[in-house]
Order: sequence, then C-alpha cells, then structure tokens
Amino acid sequence: MKLARLGPVGHETPVVITDHGTYDLSSVVYDLTGEFFASGGLDRVRDAVAADELPLFPSAGVRVGAPVARPSAVICIGMNYAAHAAESGASPPERPVLFLKTPNTVGGPDDPVQIPRGSEKTDWEVELALVIGRRTAYLDSPAQSLDHVAGFTICDDLSERAFQLEVSGGQWSKGKSCRGFTPTGPWLVTPDEVDHTGLRLRSWVNGEPRQDSSTADLIFGVEEIVYQLSQYLVLEPGDLVLTGTPEGVALSGRFPYLREGDVVEVEIEGLGRQRHAFTGWAPLEDGR
Repeated sequence: MKLARLGPVGHETPVVITDHGTYDLSSVVYDLTGEFFASGGLDRVRDAVAADELPLFPSAGVRVGAPVARPSAVICIGMNYAAHAAESGASPPERPVLFLKTPNTVGGPDDPVQIPRGSEKTDWEVELALVIGRRTAYLDSPAQSLDHVAGFTICDDLSERAFQLEVSGGQWSKGKSCRGFTPTGPWLVTPDEVDHTGLRLRSWVNGEPRQDSSTADLIFGVEEIVYQLSQYLVLEPGDLVLTGTPEGVALSGRFPYLREGDVVEVEIEGLGRQRHAFTGWAPLEDGR
C-alpha cells in the first residue's frame, strides 16, 4: 500500500493511493500516527480498500505532508555508505553511527526550507527512511526486523556542517535539527510493495545531478540497523529511522553549499520524489 497525508500544515487528511485513485481514510483513522500503526491500522486500511468503501479524495493541487504525523523520535545512521564516509574524511564505521534529529524538523516533501540564521554550510542528503510499525526492543536477530517496519519513505537529511562539525561539542545534532531539516515523503510504501535492498537514490541541486547510488551499497542494511538499534533503545511505532546518505554532498568540497533561491530535488526508486526551495531566514511568529 501507498499511504500519504494531504492538506495544509496541521490539517492533513490521511489517504491511501491506489491504481484507481486517491481515497480518503478519515473514516478509518484520525491520522497516520504511532497509535495508528500500533493498533493494526494498516490491516484496517487494507480491509477498507478491499471492501471498496472509501470515498475519493480530490488531491489535485493539494499540499503533500509528511506521511507520518509527528514521530516520537527521528533516529539517524551516519556514514553508512563507504564512499560518503571517505568524502567526509572518515573510514567506514565498524558499527552503526547513531545521532538524533528533533521531531519538529519533519516537514512535507515539497515544503520550502529556510537557510538557518548565520548558516554558510547548509547541505543536502538523500536517504532511505523507514517507519517503525510496532514497539521494538532487544530483537534476537536481524531476521526479525522487517516484522517491525510499517513502511519506507524518503528523507532529505539536511545538515548545517559548521553547526554539526565545528561547534558541535562532539555530537552532530546541532547541525541536524534546524527548522524544516527533515523533509519527508511523499508516501509511505509498505514493505510488501518495495524491495528496499536495491533502490536507486538520487539528488539534484538546481537541476544539476549530485548523488546517484543504490541502497545495495549500504554498509549496514535495513535489517541490521533495526536489530542494532533495538539493542540500545526502544523503538516506538511511528518512529522515523534514516539509514544514511551516499556520496555527492557539499561536504565533499566538490559542490557549493546551499543558498537562498536554490532548489533541491531528491528521489528514490518506487518511493517518489521531493522538491524543496530554500528561502532566507525569518523569525517565527513569536519573534524567535
């Protein structure tokens, strides 16, 4: 299945997208939240689709939101492609490198993104992401992992490299948690409809190619990531897990960092495409 959330910020409608159209899920679920996944929501949606009881949703021209509503955690794996580790000046890790982003960084795939105040090194990172479908802790083996995955989506793990590396204090999250720094979607695709082991993932800046790789090149695959994470923390339904980015980012020194007016596009085979324009910094409504 292919699930999405469509509508204005804070008022998104959950939908299912089929070969026959886009259908409103409001009669089945309030929103695509952790509670939805934990309570067998995917099965309820399958049953509703099979029964042909859902109304069509007029989706033309409607904003696309992130396909999961406000995850309790955004958990990221760093340097998970050997070539990206090399362009970052590091050796491939022997164990998964973990860092966190704040949940309020999650936005729609086509929402504009502000360059952070004072930023000179805002960077892009196309990533395969997964959404946890059930509470997960202390798995016995990677073979159990996919039973705990609700589906796959796209994230752009935007990063401010000076914040991340130069004033970090040794931890990356300062450079990862700026406003709007986790564009997510457009869809959540269930594991039965996508082979996550060999997906082409690409990025462009102002139409010029940047990244072009495959999830086959992941150092730690999806199953190993979920298994490893489960040994150290409890994954909750709806949590978003980013699996790492391939080479081709500005940190490599081969490309300029992002500026106001730039447009980034990221795409993963079978999971859709994002397009977000970068704007200058402006204060929030409360003046901060």
